Amino acid sequence: MCGIIGIIGTHDAAPRLVEGLRRLEYRGYDSAGVATLVKGGIERRRAEGKLLNLDAKLREAPLPGVIGIGHTRWATHGGPTENNAHPHATHRVAVVHNGIIENYQELKAELIEHGYVFESATDTEVIAHLVTYYMEKEGLGPVEAAAASFKRFTGAFSLVLLFSGQEDMLIGARHGTPLAVGYGEGEMYFASDAFALAPLTNRICYLEDGDWVELTRSAAVIHDASDAVVERPVKTTALSGALIGKDGYRHYMLKEIYEQPQVIGDTLNAYINPETGRVTLPETSFDIAKATKLTIVACGTAYYAGVVAKYWFETLARLPVEVDIASEFRYREAPMPEGGVALFISQSGETLDTLEALRYCKRQGQKILSIVNVPESTIARESDAVLYTMAGPEIGVASTKAFTTQLTTLACLAVTVGHARGVIPAERMQQIAQALREVPARAADVLAHDERLHELAQEVAEARDVLYLGRGAMYPLALEGALKLKEISYIHAEGYAAGELKHGPIALIDENVPVIVLVPSDGLFEKTVSNVQEVCARSGKVLLIADKKGIDKLSDKVRWSLELPACDPLVAPLLYAIPVQLLAYHVAVLKGTDVDQPRNLAKSVTVE
Repeated sequence: MCGIIGIIGTHDAAPRLVEGLRRLEYRGYDSAGVATLVKGGIERRRAEGKLLNLDAKLREAPLPGVIGIGHTRWATHGGPTENNAHPHATHRVAVVHNGIIENYQELKAELIEHGYVFESATDTEVIAHLVTYYMEKEGLGPVEAAAASFKRFTGAFSLVLLFSGQEDMLIGARHGTPLAVGYGEGEMYFASDAFALAPLTNRICYLEDGDWVELTRSAAVIHDASDAVVERPVKTTALSGALIGKDGYRHYMLKEIYEQPQVIGDTLNAYINPETGRVTLPETSFDIAKATKLTIVACGTAYYAGVVAKYWFETLARLPVEVDIASEFRYREAPMPEGGVALFISQSGETLDTLEALRYCKRQGQKILSIVNVPESTIARESDAVLYTMAGPEIGVASTKAFTTQLTTLACLAVTVGHARGVIPAERMQQIAQALREVPARAADVLAHDERLHELAQEVAEARDVLYLGRGAMYPLALEGALKLKEISYIHAEGYAAGELKHGPIALIDENVPVIVLVPSDGLFEKTVSNVQEVCARSGKVLLIADKKGIDKLSDKVRWSLELPACDPLVAPLLYAIPVQLLAYHVAVLKGTDVDQPRNLAKSVTVE
């Protein structure tokens, strides 16, 4: 997603703005720019594409000034061109902006009538012109003009304003998308992500929805949506120090795939008592085991984690579950039952569709439980209870370790609820806890197949279309595998429930379409075997991902196979996620795509 940084400092801002933007590259972007005050006037450097293009511009034409703003943009309104890159500016004010101004067309028409000329195709430019209008036509000062403008905007946005002639002032606002204030020594900062500020400060204030801030070199005056001056807590964040490196891996994604044994273990250590071996969760203000219904809402890969969890909660806890995509759920006006619990899953904790769905459920009287990776995120702060994944920072856009730690957390939650509801007996509880404790080691075993997956990727990379099949909890894994291949290799792929094959998708089977089938030894094993045989009978090229039982039964029929460790069916999704991640990674590398920052995608989606 787009990234914001602002600095009121004591020495040249531009190099530090660019360094802050570089720390936000993992969010995804397609243009970048900075603006500073030079002899009191606003000057900008902007470039299409990656930050190296902006660096080149700054080498050709250095930008002095100790106060400035910077931005990495992911195109929403207007294409990813230099002209549409932020900062946008008039002669009075420059702005960097995340999110969408929904009523920009009406405001733009109004401003054009007043003689203002627009140069870009973005919604952001209307911000600069409207603030300028209030200063020029209404005679307001910068602070009053900004406050008046904020009240005119609708949508979800965060922004920072830089004013000509104001060497000691930036103004920022948050409405639905994140913005933080950093406190330094004789300097102050804005950023959309604490990572951007890590080399500069570890003292961070996370603004609340509706807040706007007057920032000077020595202080931050925070106003709420009613313009009243308020206090917000300043926290010491752990996200300080140097940029997290790749540790010798070619890409962040590969590093993060290989971190999964460790982070799954870290997550399990948070939820399995090391003394008793029992799965235990932190106490909450409500008892999820007494819920009448569980509503799970998420987007993208987190949604697939929710679909896996549906199988777990309904089989292990006999708790009715509805799973929904956040962007669809929030517009259905879904009736919510009395005594219901709504569960929200998000790596960043800032996904706007998920956040708005959370707020809808809260208005409907649901208890709110969230699973997030960022403790200080908006979703975490607005939930009644939070379970944290222990994935650590995930830089690659394609979710890997965040997904498996979400699954780990959900498994622990489902087991705990099942035991509390009297569905899981003590003996089975012990078996599950042991199976979970073994997952990190088994995950390391799966990673040992990396070279084999690289070989298989050479076959898949030649395909135009790829199908993934699975039954039960493997069905959402098939969806996730297809998503991974699509998003980083740009090969068309689809995931299907294996039993649905004969209801249409089997028409796609021929010798040119690889079919990747996930077949653990569980209660649905024989059914899935039948589906594999249907594919093989039609000359389908099957890659079988299975344990020894499956390999022994089908190795003479399939084109390729990959043997995974035998495991308890409950934990199979955690292990089977890893080979589909590695396969997609190797295919993408062979295709020459930008693995960590695939085209058109963003890490944290803070727009609808």
